Amino acid sequence: MQHRGVHYDTGTTFRGPGYAISTRRADLDTSVVRRELAIIRDDLHANAVRIVGSDVERMTAVTAVALGLGLEVWFSPAFFEYSPEQTAARMVDAAKAATPLSEAHPGRVIFVAGSELMLFMKGLVPGKSVTERLECLKGDPSQLGNGGLDEYLADLVLRVRAVFDGSLSYASLVFEQVDWAPFDYVGVDHYREARTKDRYVERLEPFLSFGKPVIVTEFGMRTYRGAASSGALGFGVTDTTRLWLHTRPVIGGFFRPRLKGKFQRDEAMQARELVETLNELEGSGVAGALLSTFATPEAYTDDDPRYDLDMDSMSLVKSLPDGRHGTTYPDMPWEPKESFAVVAHHFATQ
Repeated sequence: MQHRGVHYDTGTTFRGPGYAISTRRADLDTSVVRRELAIIRDDLHANAVRIVGSDVERMTAVTAVALGLGLEVWFSPAFFEYSPEQTAARMVDAAKAATPLSEAHPGRVIFVAGSELMLFMKGLVPGKSVTERLECLKGDPSQLGNGGLDEYLADLVLRVRAVFDGSLSYASLVFEQVDWAPFDYVGVDHYREARTKDRYVERLEPFLSFGKPVIVTEFGMRTYRGAASSGALGFGVTDTTRLWLHTRPVIGGFFRPRLKGKFQRDEAMQARELVETLNELEGSGVAGALLSTFATPEAYTDDDPRYDLDMDSMSLVKSLPDGRHGTTYPDMPWEPKESFAVVAHHFATQ
């Protein structure tokens, strides 16, 4: 694979019912960003980052750092629960902001014009929330072929190309039916777990048939025993009600975030599943893979498994609570998991 990378979340804002937390990165220290991106390049041996976020100013600042370090950037604005027109307008503004960086670094900024829009944008599928839309698609699969997504993306690409002259992609769900003609890269968010393990590479074959480079724009594994067969890859196991209450003014301190059940930490399983997935992808014919995710800063680990939110994270590093720093990187507020080492070894030896 030519493009080997990891997600770097600059702070993603979730809106509407079904989302528990407003931002995943309250603080963004430029010195920490630079250090983390250098670690991604030098120690994880990645050559690309998928920079994700809802604040375009933050995204462009992080992108500038990443490009300065020689990394390729997949610029991925994340706008949840807006109308199609509101989403498009925000995407165009984000593309405008990314243009000077793309012009200064030709060929190294790829704009990802949306992600899993049939679930995360209003209007294409009936439903007031992501869960309602998913249930609608399960109940009526014909919604997938109604042409609404293709029409929307065709118009969006025209508007983005009017302000951005770099390469474009879209991060699709495996089951979304996308006309890839307007895009430079075929992008698919593709997770491997017990139900899909035997057909994981096979399900990529339709995407390879378009004759364009295919990027697995998102894949990963959570860090609790049984995650590979839980069926909860998309939604996780955090008690979202308590997490939402924790973010509320005044009362937030009374609601400590916790997991919704009893779970056991299993870093070895996460590491094993990730390297097996990478090995399969290396032989699949895809041009690249972008792993979710490097860090989840506000999902802190804890000795009490009830409160070890990092078990619900796909990150390669575990965030430390109470201002603690790690031992491997004493200047960083996290410690690498077992998965960090195996992914680094894979990237370094390919």
